[in-house]
Amino acid sequence: MKLATRAIRTGHQRTAEGEHCEPIFATSSFVFESAAEAAARFSGEQPGNIYSRFTNPTVRAFEQRLAALEGGESCVATASGMAAILATCMGLLQAGDRILAARSLFGSTTMLFDKYLARFGIATDYVPLSDLDAWAAAIRPETKLLFAETPSNPLTEMVAIRPLSEIAHAQGCLLAIDNCFCTPALQRPLEHGADLVIHSATKYLDGQGRCVGGAVVGDAKRVGEEVFGVVRTAGPSLSPFNAWLFLKGLETLSLRMQAHAASAMLLAQWLDEHPAVARVYYPGLPDHPQHHLLANGPSAGPEAQQQTGGGIIAFEVASTHPSRAREAAWSVIDATQMLSITANLGDTKTTITHPATTTHGRLSPEARAAAGISEGLIRIAVGLEDVADIQADLARGLAPGPR
Repeated sequence: MKLATRAIRTGHQRTAEGEHCEPIFATSSFVFESAAEAAARFSGEQPGNIYSRFTNPTVRAFEQRLAALEGGESCVATASGMAAILATCMGLLQAGDRILAARSLFGSTTMLFDKYLARFGIATDYVPLSDLDAWAAAIRPETKLLFAETPSNPLTEMVAIRPLSEIAHAQGCLLAIDNCFCTPALQRPLEHGADLVIHSATKYLDGQGRCVGGAVVGDAKRVGEEVFGVVRTAGPSLSPFNAWLFLKGLETLSLRMQAHAASAMLLAQWLDEHPAVARVYYPGLPDHPQHHLLANGPSAGPEAQQQTGGGIIAFEVASTHPSRAREAAWSVIDATQMLSITANLGDTKTTITHPATTTHGRLSPEARAAAGISEGLIRIAVGLEDVADIQADLARGLAPGPR
């Protein structure tokens, strides 16, 4: 089946009731026919439901559907995208191991690595995302996991997944790719050599900003046993209701991602020509450093991996002096009347945020600077409104005037 069909048909095991839509199994536990059956379920001798912390039919349907979309053997759903990263690290790493990560990461991911995993003896080294030579040179004997977002949050920087996977595997390391910005509708990292795919299902997989969840996709051993074991034991579990909403979101994923990307391309071109904008970061623009990684671009190369530019745009507001950059960015944001001022993304509603004081606000000024997060930077997650209305709303703050 094609991806759009798998997004609608995979994972649903119709019950004796004959339902057409996937049911929500809102139950904490499940009943056994006998003590012997209960013992067999708990020992793993017999498959079946036990307790909704780690076995629930609605959650399982979402897991099977997402695994089918990403091309993975197994998927484990979690309570949030950050829980997915934590469960992956706890399931596959131990004290003394090291993570090698891209310098341009979501702020909470960096905090998880540096503040919390470090307490348990798992250290993290950082390299520029797109510099493959830097990745290769920074791997140590203790390095076990390479971790990257592509495109990155919020600057949409990209890395070629295939050669990065070859670097990782040559040194006996695993490669995890956060695919939040693209989803399997636009990019499937496992097909390019990645071992693990991380999702914040909160974003585009849901698509309407309704709930929080996450997922890890990979092989049956690492994900299906090791990461699953963490979720079963520690309990960062996805609720059945949220899983059901994500199932419904996946049904329209392909259509939505194409629409987000089409509008984002038009908006990026408009911003790129606006006199009040100093720079635009969007993979669909020809001057993006990794434009060749787009499969539909005129300069698509052999490493092309991403179908379109996606729905995320970042841009620098022009200001008269660096000390006024934050003021200029906030002025643009505050002038909007339709756009939602929120740090979430992947919604049908366009969102706007100031990364330096929100998503990356907990990082030190030095860490933000290293990641390219300036005070004048704004991130737009382009929704499904008419792009002319999005432009008109942004134009209020980008009107001529001192900055």
